[in-house]
Amino acid sequence: MLDIKFIRENVDAVKKNTKSRLADVDIDELLEVDKKRRELESAIDNLRAKRNAASKTKPTSEIITEMKSIGDQIGQLENELAAVSLKFREMLMMVPNMSHPEVAISANEDDNPVLEIIGKIPKFNFEPKDHVELAEKLDLIDFDRATKIAGAKFYYLKNELALMEFALVQYALDLATNKGFIPFSTPDLAKREILEGLGYNPRGESTQIYNVENTDLSLIGTAEITMGGYHKDEIIDGEHLPKKYVAVSHCYRTEAGSYSKFSKGIFRVHQFTKVEMFQYTLPEKSEEAHRELLEIEKEIFSGLGLTYRVIDHCTADLGAPSYRTFDLEAWMPGKPNKDGGMGDWAEITSTSNCTDYQSRALNIKYKDKDGKKDFLHTLNGTAIAISRALIAIMENNQQADGSITIPKALQKYLPKGLTKISR
Repeated sequence: MLDIKFIRENVDAVKKNTKSRLADVDIDELLEVDKKRRELESAIDNLRAKRNAASKTKPTSEIITEMKSIGDQIGQLENELAAVSLKFREMLMMVPNMSHPEVAISANEDDNPVLEIIGKIPKFNFEPKDHVELAEKLDLIDFDRATKIAGAKFYYLKNELALMEFALVQYALDLATNKGFIPFSTPDLAKREILEGLGYNPRGESTQIYNVENTDLSLIGTAEITMGGYHKDEIIDGEHLPKKYVAVSHCYRTEAGSYSKFSKGIFRVHQFTKVEMFQYTLPEKSEEAHRELLEIEKEIFSGLGLTYRVIDHCTADLGAPSYRTFDLEAWMPGKPNKDGGMGDWAEITSTSNCTDYQSRALNIKYKDKDGKKDFLHTLNGTAIAISRALIAIMENNQQADGSITIPKALQKYLPKGLTKISR
């Protein structure tokens, strides 16, 4: 969340940013609630001071009566403050992070500038199939039985594709750990306060979060949640920053409101495996760290021999915690395009600099060499989202005979001699 002091001192800039980010929050109302909150806190402090002063004198019947009245007033004001404070925090959490000055301002979430394209769009001398057709012919995914067991948008990976999931995980872990990232395997659940502190909304009709009934726990949609909460309420020595983590987890998403988006096969599902990078950095180092995460993502997908492009999210497409977000979009021959043909770009990774937005909400600070404490910066970046990486590999590496070649970078993680999927 943003610092309320910053909002008070930069009202116009915050209003402008909130509007460009399409956030539904009234900054004027927030400031009124903030004013009321501070007035109540001041009134309570004054009454407590009065009560404390009286406690040091010899009590009389008049003083005892007055103290009882003051106690009643404090109780009433504390109840009122609790309600106002709750509203204040809820509204403050709705205010998005400020935006990087280079981020394009647009009300259209598809208006994301393309920064570069790596590789060439493949040309086939045959009619390419999408990943669902390929998987059916090669017996790689079972949708029907998964639907019987768990419902729509779940799936079983089978045969070589099941092996490739673990190959992709190990490939991403090797690359990240060789760059100094510490590997983790994380819980699949997190408390509501962690999700909210990181900028995720676990409630409401449009939530992407599965909540566990009769608990304050939710299934995570990304290991950003578990790694972002890892140092909650801690103070880290600045000399020990950055802290670089790479985590494997299952991810669960309701996909509420995604009915109009492309979702064929395993592109948009309720559960998938992901390897996520996360960094805690000094504020002055976060932009450098953001570029590092992007370069690692590019190295991972260049190593897989895939064609992709880098986009820079415009204001309308930025998530609330993000100061700036870059995506990699892979070319997927089996995805329908807006012209009615086949072949289009699709997101495969995302990396965001969240500055101190998340650390402020979760109270994560660093201490410099002089002992001064302040909020550090947090960043996240997808190393591999397994389902979408598999789609890109299958569709781009398909052959005229229906087989699929396996990227050389993955072959050492697979049974010896497995270089192609065929039947």
